[in-house]
Amino acid sequence: MASSITRECSPLWPAGTRFHSPGYSFSYEVVGPCCRLFDREQLPWPCCRIAWRSKEPSWRRIGRRLVVDSATKRHPSYWVRHIETNTMMVITLYWVELPASDRQWWYGKS
Repeated sequence: MASSITRECSPLWPAGTRFHSPGYSFSYEVVGPCCRLFDREQLPWPCCRIAWRSKEPSWRRIGRRLVVDSATKRHPSYWVRHIETNTMMVITLYWVELPASDRQWWYGKS
């Protein structure tokens, strides 16, 4: 089932939904929805924390390692299969805006 997704469509797509990138260059098939996390361990040295309280060495990390990626809070992310190359990847649909109710479900604490 091929479909062209626009901003007005529901952001929760079932597995098997096929869609194209905005320029129709790539085709994807949805495997399932996911929450994109930011790994603080991957920050470049010596910036190991998101918020600095003072000059601290890189080994003094405070807080959770994985946090929600704030750049993707307003947009849905999916685990997809790239149809042309048959590779799996996570894609954030920046051209789809999540309504407030869906945003709470997608990125709310459970």
